[in-house]
Amino acid sequence: MSNYIPKVLISDKLSPASVEIFLNRGLEVDVRPGLASPELRDIIGDYDGLAIRSNTKVTRELLDVAGKLKVVGRAGIGVDNVDLKAATSRGVVVMNTPHGNSITTAEHAIAMMFALARDLPEATASTKAGKWEKNRFMGVELTGKTLGLIGAGNIGGIVADRAQGLHMRVIAYDPFLSEKRAIELGVEKVELDDLLARADFISLHTPLTDATRNILSHRALGHTKKGVRIINCARGGLIDEAALYEALKSGHVAGAALDVFETEPAKDSPLFTLANVVCTPHLGASTSEAQENVALQVAEQMSDFLLTGAVTNAINAPSVSAEDAPRLRPYMELVQKLGAFAGQLTQAQEGVIRRISIEYEGAAAALNQKPLTAAALAGILTPVMAGVNMVNAPVAARDHGIAVAETVLERASEYQTLVRISVTTDRGTRAVAGTLFAGNKPRLVEIKGIPVEADFARRMLYVTNHDKPGFIGKFGDKLAQHGINIATFHLGRASQGGDAICLVSVDEDVSEQVLREVRELPLVVQATALAF
Repeated sequence: MSNYIPKVLISDKLSPASVEIFLNRGLEVDVRPGLASPELRDIIGDYDGLAIRSNTKVTRELLDVAGKLKVVGRAGIGVDNVDLKAATSRGVVVMNTPHGNSITTAEHAIAMMFALARDLPEATASTKAGKWEKNRFMGVELTGKTLGLIGAGNIGGIVADRAQGLHMRVIAYDPFLSEKRAIELGVEKVELDDLLARADFISLHTPLTDATRNILSHRALGHTKKGVRIINCARGGLIDEAALYEALKSGHVAGAALDVFETEPAKDSPLFTLANVVCTPHLGASTSEAQENVALQVAEQMSDFLLTGAVTNAINAPSVSAEDAPRLRPYMELVQKLGAFAGQLTQAQEGVIRRISIEYEGAAAALNQKPLTAAALAGILTPVMAGVNMVNAPVAARDHGIAVAETVLERASEYQTLVRISVTTDRGTRAVAGTLFAGNKPRLVEIKGIPVEADFARRMLYVTNHDKPGFIGKFGDKLAQHGINIATFHLGRASQGGDAICLVSVDEDVSEQVLREVRELPLVVQATALAF
């Protein structure tokens, strides 16, 4: 498996430099832009990665036949053309490149604001038509005006910076904007209704979600200041276009500059008939610099993921930087195996999982726990659910009503690092803990509160029993009768004569027949075959 070479398909037009990155990183790459949907479905099963822009539609039907696909990389910000829910449920990472075209899109918004303020498109058309209508085009200054940003993320923050350079006052509505970040940006954080009432210009910079769809609705537009000018270089669907048309016709909204539309390509819209509307065909990211940047970024991100497991700018998975990936790898292996241990015991007991708790101590407490928790959940759920990995495990847990809790314990531990996973079912709670030992090798140190020091092995047999003389001999004899060789043997007990644990690694598979016979031995409470 170590010699496996991942294969990537580029199905939209990207910079040739992106192809060079894939090849230089040791991946195979095919460039097939413009494929029709049936053609793409016919070949997608051969690829580990799919690099796209906005033309390729990554639908549920495409994902259904993409058996090897691990990652979709979008060269750009918007992922409207990707079925995120389907990708996540199939464990496919979806990445975008939110920073590669941020400056370009922000500059376009500023350009659209200037064009709107000074009627530049109409004045250009009039002058080229041989007219000299100097008195017709009376604009407004930007200096001293209030710009209201709906969304103050990467692009919105750059727009705020540029607008302040124009001596505009900037206010922002963004539920995710902290007071500290607002101070850093030099903007006033406000509620949406306050922004609508105060802004002379409104610029949208938010993704299209259920919460933001038609955020400038008929009601919202009615609450804006009379004479407001609106700029949208973010996503079509953020504005109710029918309501905007009426507000422009009535003169309540003085003008609108639109780079995006609810339906694209937008070739026929009532908005196109209005002189106070400036339109461009989704040019926000259309500069040579931006196209190059996003293509290079998506190639680097996909290569990092396919070769090292690093996750950057993922929409549906925790991020793991290329620098952190090697450091996290042994911890990921530890939590996955601990989870698999707990999951296999849960499956054997046929319990319904209600809650999963994960505690991090020592070195693990200082790491990025999100990918570790995702890996632990994958380990726990894989024995009981098909097709689970660290991408879809958190969603699978949520969809099945499983409560997940992370706890970081910043206290002295007898181990350099310690992770404890507790799984609560309708039959009780089972906990297992582990550490890294001898060159970052995963090791069990505790099962159900009982100290047990054991390395993970490919085949293991877990037995709980009453701590009485005679068990070990009978157990060893039973395995010997079936030709099963014991590689390692580990014991632990809660107290003398109380509950005890026997964990052995074996060289041969343990059949159901052998398990039944082990369970029938005196003093045995439970016996489960484990595989790692």
